Amino acid sequence: MENYQYEKKPRVLCLHGHATSAKILKKELELGWPQYLLDKLDLVFLDAPFLLQDKVDAHDIFYPPYYEWFQVTEDFKEIYNFEECIQYVEANMVN
Repeated sequence: MENYQYEKKPRVLCLHGHATSAKILKKELELGWPQYLLDKLDLVFLDAPFLLQDKVDAHDIFYPPYYEWFQVTEDFKEIYNFEECIQYVEANMVN
């Protein structure tokens, strides 16, 4: 009997951008990356912890909900909930 060595796929935490979702990012990767590459990776998708508070006009393709990782003031001088975001990501990382 041949000895087969089980090789684990590299696990990649995939974090979407502002005002999107894990579902949207997953679909974009499925449409944009070659299947042979996707088959070699263990992709883990995570929604940001906060529902989007702003209205976004650019979502003609994907349906809500949309998420954000943290909030900022209009002038981008103050950031809110950033520490909570980091804690959320850390709590959802898998071994």
